[in-house]
Amino acid sequence: MKILIAEDDNLIRKTIEIKLAKDGYEIISCSEGNQALESIRSEKPDIVLTDIMLPSVSGLEIVSAIKQEGNPIKVIVLSTMGQENIVEEAFRLGADDYMTKPFSLTELSIRVKKLIQSR
Repeated sequence: MKILIAEDDNLIRKTIEIKLAKDGYEIISCSEGNQALESIRSEKPDIVLTDIMLPSVSGLEIVSAIKQEGNPIKVIVLSTMGQENIVEEAFRLGADDYMTKPFSLTELSIRVKKLIQSR
């Protein structure tokens, strides 16, 4: 199973990478939106974890692109507190789940496993 992480905060991205790699997933890592879209098309991940606020292309644009292309990719949106309206928009565009930063890595791992089981 491949998981793409689109997160511009290096510390958060690396922490997620380490946890999910320990869980046995193949990790694709991106720090900005254009790179994430290119990797989604070329690498065909099973799950995308995307921050809302990314350089070049936003997380909402990533969700929209994935769903418009008819990809079966599951998407978890990562947001900061106070972005409820943006999270609602992410769900409207087709996001499968969201997590508010800061979050528990154990909870993230559980949510990823649940999404994989729902495929």
